[in-house]
Amino acid sequence: MAELSASTTTTDERSEPIDDSATNRRLRAQYAEIARLAGGLAHEIKNPLSTMSLNLDLLVEDFQGAETPRDRRVLQKLVRVRKETGRLNDIVEDFLRFARVQDLKVEPSDLNAVVDDLRDFCEPQAMGQGIVIRSQYDPDLPMVPLDVDLFKQALWNLVRNAHHAMPDGGDLMLQTRLEGDFAVLDITDTGVGMTPDVAAKVFDAFYSTKPGGSGLGLPTTRKIVEAHGGSIALQSEPGQGSRFTVRLPLSSE
Repeated sequence: MAELSASTTTTDERSEPIDDSATNRRLRAQYAEIARLAGGLAHEIKNPLSTMSLNLDLLVEDFQGAETPRDRRVLQKLVRVRKETGRLNDIVEDFLRFARVQDLKVEPSDLNAVVDDLRDFCEPQAMGQGIVIRSQYDPDLPMVPLDVDLFKQALWNLVRNAHHAMPDGGDLMLQTRLEGDFAVLDITDTGVGMTPDVAAKVFDAFYSTKPGGSGLGLPTTRKIVEAHGGSIALQSEPGQGSRFTVRLPLSSE
């Protein structure tokens, strides 16, 4: 399977030395300001959206049991608008999660235990879809600095993506291993796979192949992994499934 990495490499051909720490601080400050403004805008959208949703619920309730053709048409339109309002609310919620990935509260964590907790949470739904979750953990894996709650959100996005890729069931493998100074997690499914064009875009914000999808799940996962100092890569082929590989540094530095 061809590998597509979420990380990018830039080259500076100038001869003078570059102050990486100062550049990183400046970029982080700029990103934090953009994230703050975007989060504030999303909140401003969410408040009137909640009011609209509440009033639509009340209107739908008023028109329940409609008897005339006109009232039934009104009810159909209200239900349609309420559904779209709910979808907009979900997009705003996803965007707020995307914008909030900034400072982490990391502590030494057992990556195997974190992955296994997620497996226990996901297994009932997976069984209902005919998906078998298998695991293979490195017993000698050192502790990894993680913001556990945030990292579980990233893992959930990857597992949910695998579920969508296997509508008729299949196998999902969760595997950890040690590579030098990095802990590595592979999440492999036997789903429909992706074409190179689709695989190249899955980490782009608002890109989605799922009807009604916000297109922020995998971009949020990438931001969370990179905020931990790690990287995420994708290998996928149509009809052969997909593998997401997450690499996490063993040191928070």
